[in-house]
Amino acid sequence: MTQRVDLATVMDRLTIDELITSYAVAVDDGDWDAYRALFTPEGRADYRSSGGIEGPAAEVADWLAETMRLFPVRQHLIVNRRLHIQDLGGYPGDRAELQADYVNPMRLESGDDFVSGGRYTFGLLRTDAGWRLRAVVIHEKWRRAPESPGGA
Repeated sequence: MTQRVDLATVMDRLTIDELITSYAVAVDDGDWDAYRALFTPEGRADYRSSGGIEGPAAEVADWLAETMRLFPVRQHLIVNRRLHIQDLGGYPGDRAELQADYVNPMRLESGDDFVSGGRYTFGLLRTDAGWRLRAVVIHEKWRRAPESPGGA
């Protein structure tokens, strides 16, 4: 690899890192226009493992906007990022996959805490507008939610 290729790869990694951080901030801030803008036009999101829906990013954004009203305080911490950029014979390609663990503390309107954790898989595509999400899949591994009345 040349220094130019190495620099391009570093720049891709930094840009993708910013994209993933922007994803977390958009969800936490309820900025659904920003959320939609992070995806390719055909981008999809899959929240089924955490009780949500799967579909085009724009539809999922609408669902999130409604669902997240239950949680006026939320903070997604996305950590342990493992990025694999497509390798085209020593040159970075236009596709990438990133797996990252998350912890998601939120507060319900009632004041009770709800916390979950798991792993994201992000599929990324380099576009004319830069790196964008083509797929987001959440793999919830655990959650701690307030007990319902009667201990059920």
